[in-house]
Amino acid sequence: MELRLLVTFEKVASVLSFTQAAAELKYAQSSVTSQIRSLESSLGTELFDRLGSRIRLTEAGERLLPYARQIIELADEARSAVVDAGEPSGAIAVGTMESLTSYRLPPLLELFHHRYPKVQLSLRPTLGDETRHALRQGTYDVGFLMERETEHAGLESEVLAEEPLVLVCAPTHPLAAHGGESLATGDLAAVQLVGTEPGCPYRDLFEAELRVRNGAPPPFMEFGTIEATKRGVAGGLGVALLPRMAVRDELASGVLVALPWEPPFVLHTQLAWRSGKRLPAHVRLFIDQSVRLVREQAAEYANQRSPASTWRG
Repeated sequence: MELRLLVTFEKVASVLSFTQAAAELKYAQSSVTSQIRSLESSLGTELFDRLGSRIRLTEAGERLLPYARQIIELADEARSAVVDAGEPSGAIAVGTMESLTSYRLPPLLELFHHRYPKVQLSLRPTLGDETRHALRQGTYDVGFLMERETEHAGLESEVLAEEPLVLVCAPTHPLAAHGGESLATGDLAAVQLVGTEPGCPYRDLFEAELRVRNGAPPPFMEFGTIEATKRGVAGGLGVALLPRMAVRDELASGVLVALPWEPPFVLHTQLAWRSGKRLPAHVRLFIDQSVRLVREQAAEYANQRSPASTWRG
């Protein structure tokens, strides 16, 4: 079994599409098909069932897949140990989400850009379920999650920080005059809500809490990004539950105000990767630096110090 054939097999098995695998591997589709047939011929068995325009792994393919991944990972580890041993190098596919990319990861990205230029980071914007699936399938090397749960089937994870959430509105919104008295969830029953798309963890948990307490949540006015959501709230369109890190500047400047409502759930920012995966040195380095920098940043924020770019440390 040639390594290149196993790489092609693993990619097709991950995406279950010859066309997509060919695009990601930068091969012609006919080349991918030919390589899979060569591998099947050498093994004397079919690895995929062809179901019209769809494919799925056969039992033999299911048995081969974990071995193929181990062989590929071991080959990558061997290559890293021999080539440029003195300087970390290699590609890392990173699943992440907008709020973390924009407000948690800049010091980490700055660090790798300046100190480890041979490590190529590819950020893939996805939400929780999609990120976990891509990690289990081997499409991503690591993935950032913002979830209530800290254990995920088939994955190892490291909790980086608790992620505080805050309900915000414009200073001119009627709820802004509520004063220091705590708001109950029932007080939000008739309020226009502004939020990101479904699938965002804090949006989904907020909506579920409103449904439990109030019977059904008011409809969300949906915006595609956090920045658009903040602008909508600042314009008086409604209230939004957002990570406190994402609205820190707006709260400090008075563009937005925090409402006295405490979320009954806690989210944790985490970094995850597939259980049992052999981690090349440059991936292990990325995990270690992520843990260090995000925890330092969270501690700075908790102490109300201005966030500094800490990559130089």
